[in-house]
Parts: sequence; C-alpha cells; structure tokens
Amino acid sequence: MAVKLHRCSIMWIRGPHPCWRVQKALDEAGVEYEVVQHPPRRGKRDALEAKSGQRKLPVIELEDGTTLREESKELAARVRAGQLGQRSGGA
Repeated sequence: MAVKLHRCSIMWIRGPHPCWRVQKALDEAGVEYEVVQHPPRRGKRDALEAKSGQRKLPVIELEDGTTLREESKELAARVRAGQLGQRSGGA
C-alpha cells in the first residue's frame, strides 16, 4: 500500500471531525490507503512524533516515507486536487 493515513483511533466519529474529513477525501478520490490508528490523546502519540516530528492528526504518509500534515480542510483539498506528492508552500 503506497499511502498510509495516520488518524485517531475513534473511527466511529463522522461529520466535521478532522480525521474523518481526510479519510472521506481519500475514499472519494479513489486513493488506496492503509489506516494507522493513534491514541486520541496527543500526549500518547510518541510513535507519530517519531515519524512526523509532531503529534497532531491526521497525517498522510507517502510511499517514500514523506509525511504530510496540514489542517484537515487543506489536506482534504490537496487529496481532491490530486496533489499528494507535491510539497506545500512552494513559490
């Protein structure tokens, strides 16, 4: 699987929840991904911090190990635009 979605372990929350917003965008875009669940409390996300350098969710991990972390609306828009492999903030 080329893409991993790092999200909170509270999978039943839908609607405006940030993790659900990005997961829904991946589903709608037809992107195949694996879900990697993390504890809902930031203080318990040591593995996420080791991988991405921070403790906020959601995070998308690409095949090459690159992690993408933006606010969920921006990350979902990036998925829908087909720009997962592009770096943000470019000139």
